[in-house]
Amino acid sequence: MTASRSLLSETDVARLVRSDNADDRAVATHKVCRLMERSELSEVERAAAQEIIRLLADDAAELVRKSLAVTLRTSSLLPHDVAVRLSRDVQSVAVPVLSYSPVFTDEDLAEIIRSGGPVRQIAVARRETLSEPVTTALAQHGVEEAVVIACANTQAVFSDSGMTAVLDRFGDSEVVQNTLVNRPHLPVSVTEKLIHLVSQSLKEQLVSRHAIQPETAVQITEATQERATLDVADQTGASRDPAALARHLVIAGRMTPSLILRALARGHMVFFEHALAELSGVPHDRCWLMVHDAGALGLRAIYDRAGLPARMFQTFRIAVDTYHALASENADPDVMRFQARMIERFLTQVPFAPREDLIYLYERLDRDARGRRRGAKSGLQAA
Repeated sequence: MTASRSLLSETDVARLVRSDNADDRAVATHKVCRLMERSELSEVERAAAQEIIRLLADDAAELVRKSLAVTLRTSSLLPHDVAVRLSRDVQSVAVPVLSYSPVFTDEDLAEIIRSGGPVRQIAVARRETLSEPVTTALAQHGVEEAVVIACANTQAVFSDSGMTAVLDRFGDSEVVQNTLVNRPHLPVSVTEKLIHLVSQSLKEQLVSRHAIQPETAVQITEATQERATLDVADQTGASRDPAALARHLVIAGRMTPSLILRALARGHMVFFEHALAELSGVPHDRCWLMVHDAGALGLRAIYDRAGLPARMFQTFRIAVDTYHALASENADPDVMRFQARMIERFLTQVPFAPREDLIYLYERLDRDARGRRRGAKSGLQAA
């Protein structure tokens, strides 16, 4: 401790060691910790300083331990073992280090969330940044206030499963709904589920923040869920994670033959593959081979295993063949134009497809055409 004593006055040492007055010791603790934290310490001095910190953490007076926690709450000088000990102390001592200290590991914070109670959960949730392991622990075990604080933090990184856990536990809460709607990014499965739960005003925010067209929200309000789900898939970039969307729809009981056909007819081939994989229990790579490389027999085998209606197989086969034909022609890479060509060619070949699906595809074709015309007009005006 000699090296660190050189940083302190004799008065400071006396107040730390000899004073019976907790207020005096707390003031000295603040001064000593601030001095040590701001000084350039050698390895020997740093080790000695951390021994002093350990002694202060053992002080019987809460005021002294609180002074230590507050002064060193953002400092890497605080030893890890002391931080863990302070996190288990009374709330006035624990909260400052839990909210700020950089010395905790993700495992430390996750364990504190699981066993520490609401006040400590909220303190962890207020940290400037939160990693996936920490947000997952909050999603699964945190009280609603802690979860809301974390969800409102754009520096908090959530996994898809963590965000789903939030919605499963607190999906009926308007505060949680509002917080999720205002996050900059949501997994498509969460967006699809959330839009069925929220109020009209929040639907409007989903429309504006997550690229969902107004007609999509109207469709959901009118309970035409399949149409809305496909529009969400288009507009929120489901192509980035078609497996997650397919899994979510199967679990939710909304993976219908009609939805799959409409998606396929709009060119969502990867989603079609994952839909078959989820329904059949066959890995995606094998499904891909059966759809693309095994001829009509392979497609029929995976189609039947997925439990799709036998009467609709020819319609699905025509959609797959149409997709392959367009892809082999090196069609326009523009997604909207490819979808339009896919729908147009499909519709010329399947007059006996289910009427509601044909109506949907015709409506979609008209809507996309209007969108392209508006886009072209805007481009000309801008030019």
